[in-house]
Amino acid sequence: MSTAAVFDRHLGAFAQGLDAVLADYDAAAVVITPDAVHHGIEEIRQFFAGFLAEATPEFWAAFRVETRQVAGEVAYLVWSAAPFVTRATDTLLVRDDRILVQTFTPFHG
Repeated sequence: MSTAAVFDRHLGAFAQGLDAVLADYDAAAVVITPDAVHHGIEEIRQFFAGFLAEATPEFWAAFRVETRQVAGEVAYLVWSAAPFVTRATDTLLVRDDRILVQTFTPFHG
């Protein structure tokens, strides 16, 4: 599966819930945020459980993809969900159909 296909699957997984989101990650994956580095599926589960708990229907209605780029094993996303998140970036390293590394940086207005 291509990086773009994994990226598309991952974006669609949020509508399916936490387990679908986590299915995209390698067991040894790392998610890096401004506040912490989340190592492995259990820490990533805790991170996304918190994120999804705060993402209201209004958040998802406001969600917009601004930029989506793929180069080799790397996928890059710029998105917004104003007024909740004025802009955010995600970068994913994808290998063997799984996300190995993700960075996530939200910006609040």
